[in-house]
Amino acid sequence: MFSLRLRPSSIALKQGNLHLYRQLSTASGYSATASDGPSTSKVSSATAYCVDLLRKYDTPSYTLLPFIPPSAQPAYLAIRAFNLEIARIADHVSTPQVGALRLQFWKDNITRTFAGSPPKQPVSLLLASALSALRTENSAGLSKSWFLRVIAAREQYLNNVPYATLEDLEKYAESTYSTLMYLTLQALPLHSVTADHLASHVGKAAGIVTVLRGLPLLAFPAPPNHHSNSKGLGMVEQQRSRAQQGLVTLPLDIMAEVGLREEDVLRKGAEADGLRDAVFKVATRASDHLITARTMLENLKKGEEVGHAFEHEDEEEHQYELQQPGLESGSRKIMQQKADVERAFGVLMPAVSTGLWLDKLQKLDFDIFREELRRREWKLPWKAYFANRRRMF
Repeated sequence: MFSLRLRPSSIALKQGNLHLYRQLSTASGYSATASDGPSTSKVSSATAYCVDLLRKYDTPSYTLLPFIPPSAQPAYLAIRAFNLEIARIADHVSTPQVGALRLQFWKDNITRTFAGSPPKQPVSLLLASALSALRTENSAGLSKSWFLRVIAAREQYLNNVPYATLEDLEKYAESTYSTLMYLTLQALPLHSVTADHLASHVGKAAGIVTVLRGLPLLAFPAPPNHHSNSKGLGMVEQQRSRAQQGLVTLPLDIMAEVGLREEDVLRKGAEADGLRDAVFKVATRASDHLITARTMLENLKKGEEVGHAFEHEDEEEHQYELQQPGLESGSRKIMQQKADVERAFGVLMPAVSTGLWLDKLQKLDFDIFREELRRREWKLPWKAYFANRRRMF
């Protein structure tokens, strides 16, 4: 079991960020020289940038940082900051064409970073440093194709088109949030089918919840900035606002099942007939994934098998070492699975923040437009602390 570098009372990371930047930039060989990666000063600046990005735009990931083993924290920051940079593209471009160019820029960034010549961009510099450290540890490193997989999934839904089915939403969550967790597990480094299996379920739940949280903002986007000094830019923003207005990203099959119409959501908001039923059905799928992951942990604690096979085990990037003789079944296999979960548990902590949000949604009777659902969850640091101690979420 790894020990937290920060006291529970400082999990929120409200103070001492400068110390944190320095600690992360030098952890486990991350102080690179000019010959093997970005300089120490550049890594420190990149770390500060990524920490600040998470603090502003991804509070749960920022709060859960101390639960990641120190040696993997720089990679975790780079992976989560990369996700934010990609996710925010749709909110900062005037047209889908510009968004596609931004995504191509990030594809090129990833390719150059893995080739050892990262561009002068903070996320790329920190990722390059993390890759260098993993190579020093003789680790297999991180999978370039998984970074590209996240970009491809974001590109597919760059226009915020609705998901045709609930299964399509699950596939999107698997290709984004589950994949981010696979990358973090690689950074430990840990290649475990049990850990990946748990990460798949937790990531799917987190991805589905992220889409639900964004529904009110896409249905009723903020008005364009009318204080622009550029008339041309103001017109672009108005066009963008009109293009965004009216987006309801709930799966179409669920909307049809409950009789929910997009125009009703845009006219009536929370009072639209069938909206709460649709939100309930989608939220239930996210909850099911958390329940499944929790059941897997409970089975292992009881000395039993996890209960079902990992559906993505045969995918190309899920590569595992051959089992040692005698580990194919029985108690030794379960002991190894328990050991893998012990190492991986910090990476699985998004289950806590996802569960808290789903609990709040249920208490609010699945009214997705309630302001409380967009506030920071003050319980998260303490819930996460005790979940980590119990090794159960």
